[in-house]
Amino acid sequence: MNKLFVLMGKSATGKDTIYKELLEMPELCLRTIVPYTTRPIRRGERNGVEYFFVSDEKYKEMKEKGIVVEARDYHTVHGVWTYFTVDDGQFSRNGQRDNFLMINTLEGYKQIRDYFGEDKVVPLYVYVEDGIRLSRALKRERRQSEPKYAEMCRRFLADDEDFSEKNLKEAGIESYYDNLSIRFCVENIVKTIKKFG
Repeated sequence: MNKLFVLMGKSATGKDTIYKELLEMPELCLRTIVPYTTRPIRRGERNGVEYFFVSDEKYKEMKEKGIVVEARDYHTVHGVWTYFTVDDGQFSRNGQRDNFLMINTLEGYKQIRDYFGEDKVVPLYVYVEDGIRLSRALKRERRQSEPKYAEMCRRFLADDEDFSEKNLKEAGIESYYDNLSIRFCVENIVKTIKKFG
């Protein structure tokens, strides 16, 4: 692995759109990582495509082997579901020094950085002013067949805490990419990827 670019930001900052645009730029030659989860597979999902779906026992086994790069637990009505990244050979395909792109949380970024080292991991923190972000989130939720406004609000408030100035500073993140305009945001991220990649 040459560099791993970790795209992160609060909900409704446009991470998914930015991620897709970056992957469609052949000049960047970015590879993706398939994450793992202990949650059940959903209709339409394929094992090894969206996620590798594994049991809690398999997750514990990989953790004991020391190959779990980062992990996040989510307490759901169905129990605890873990989402995690594994050093399973995806980072060193055919021994090439490729660049990778993934979306993760701030906590996930810190674990990844600690696992691979600061020289290998580059944070890409996407920022949108809270009023605009809330407006975007509300617009997106209204398009759902069954809007979940309470969950939208919970995520909004949780993100405020997770990505607080204090937490960003402790993670060593001093710069960000303002996504007021997707075009300019992507252009600025591309400059960073070209600089480090």
